[in-house]
Amino acid sequence: MTRQLTTKQQLLVDTIVANGCSITEASQIAGYAKGESGRVTASKALKQPHVQEYMMKQVQDTIGLGATKAVNRILTLSSSAKSEYVQLEASKDILDRAGFKAPDKQLHLLQGDIRVNINLS
Repeated sequence: MTRQLTTKQQLLVDTIVANGCSITEASQIAGYAKGESGRVTASKALKQPHVQEYMMKQVQDTIGLGATKAVNRILTLSSSAKSEYVQLEASKDILDRAGFKAPDKQLHLLQGDIRVNINLS
């Protein structure tokens, strides 16, 4: 049976994910006791599997939203950046992510008979 998050636990996780603040700051916002005891209680709450599961889901959702903004930004840069270099790099990034990566540069080795003579006299 999956445990349900308390209101404090949910607010704690939401605050950390949204603001990127410390456990101490988030514990105060979430309504835990002030000072060290609130931080310790919040830290223990964050170690519980059901709280960690909720945190991972919130992080994934946040990253997903950020990814859509990032894609839009790269598309905009590839077409309207003032610098041609920035346009080129954004375009190469788009192509790379779409599976059209440029071939890696290869080192060509020549085989042959190599002789080295070192005279130390």
